[in-house]
Amino acid sequence: MRPAFSVVFLTTLSGAGQGLLIALFGVEWLARLHPEWTAWQQVTPQFYVCGAALALALGVLGLVASFFHLGHPERAWRAIAMWRTSWLSRECLALPVFLATTFLYGVAHWMHASWSLAIGAVAVLASAGLFVCTAMIYACLRFLQEWATPLTLVNFVLLGCASGFTIATASAAWLAPGIARGLGFAAGVLIVAACVSRVAALARNQRLHPRSTLQSATGIQSGKIRQISRGFTASAFNLHEFFHGQSDAVMQWVKWGFLAGAFVVPLALLAMALPTLSATLLVAACVVQYAGLVGERWFFFAQARHPQNLYYQRAA
Repeated sequence: MRPAFSVVFLTTLSGAGQGLLIALFGVEWLARLHPEWTAWQQVTPQFYVCGAALALALGVLGLVASFFHLGHPERAWRAIAMWRTSWLSRECLALPVFLATTFLYGVAHWMHASWSLAIGAVAVLASAGLFVCTAMIYACLRFLQEWATPLTLVNFVLLGCASGFTIATASAAWLAPGIARGLGFAAGVLIVAACVSRVAALARNQRLHPRSTLQSATGIQSGKIRQISRGFTASAFNLHEFFHGQSDAVMQWVKWGFLAGAFVVPLALLAMALPTLSATLLVAACVVQYAGLVGERWFFFAQARHPQNLYYQRAA
């Protein structure tokens, strides 16, 4: 498939915001559960307010990016019309709910309200629902074998949480140093889990074979079919949207690049930063990890082999 950078940025930005919100709620929940721990007593409302504002900003940026994928942005409201059957429509409903509850979560801490934990729980549920809706847009497409696997949902969740917890760790280094190492450890565990899950998906996809053949597509049962033309010489929608146009060498470079950028380098930077709580290294980990996630999401879309490419991609 041809990756659309608008969707790449939507899924990576909003995913990081969702993971960050989950990290914030986890910190508050543990603080309420164990108020006697000294580390939790050092966490100020400013940490939650700034974290919620950052999560909200990431989600809004993702929403803005999604509009560049629309041919008619003024008709965007129609996307929710098919919410009973369409995961895309459900995502269009879940994203505003996540943004609204994240905003309220920040407001609750800004006002020192007692209901912050309750609205945080609702925001986490909205985040989980948004993860499911976004991932199922792709996992439900059975004719794209690379996406039609539970690993798609697992990867979306783990990658979003890993990036969100890394951002939370960097924020804590400034605003709540007492919990920064704990968040960093959690971020490291999530990065390793996301790496294992993503490598498992890569290994699975490497073993896939197309279910469709030229014989099944044309109804011609001859053992040898030779294509000599696509039927047109100019560019067409099929050629533009369903094939990324990159060589196998480029795909290999992107694959190894995102594995290093999304997992190996951020994990190494976290390991170096946590002993001294180096804010510079933690910010660097966030930046490198996000660049790696952009590469990962581009590869996710590009690796999917649409059945129509059996004809359009291979014909001379």
